[in-house]
Amino acid sequence: MAPISVVLVGIDPDLIDFSAPAYSGFPGLDAAKIRAGLEADAARLRDLGYDPEICFVDLGQTAEAVVRERLRRRLFDAVMIGAGVRLIPENTVLFEKLLNVIHVHAPQAKFCFNTRPTDTAEAVQRWFPAARS
Repeated sequence: MAPISVVLVGIDPDLIDFSAPAYSGFPGLDAAKIRAGLEADAARLRDLGYDPEICFVDLGQTAEAVVRERLRRRLFDAVMIGAGVRLIPENTVLFEKLLNVIHVHAPQAKFCFNTRPTDTAEAVQRWFPAARS
């Protein structure tokens, strides 16, 4: 049986203005820390037997198309949408658009949500406690 596949959807950290007031609740974060945290979490998921794939999107111009294409190429068991999409009020419309694309193109997938770029494995494990081998 194939490992549990997980797509990790988040805004490309290089596109985020961390000095904007919307990000004041996340002091000390920057693009390098987010990217490193997600890469480490993807590696941790692989070590636990999952099959993660990171999917960075822009702030809305092509985000829906990027996610749609990713979901057309591969069937995912779980979709994790990052906190940068979900928790920033200015990104609410982007979050809604991504949810709707995922609902149509991956209706079988479970949603899981992290709270920071280093607790993705815990979010996946809420729905898939043990990786398939």
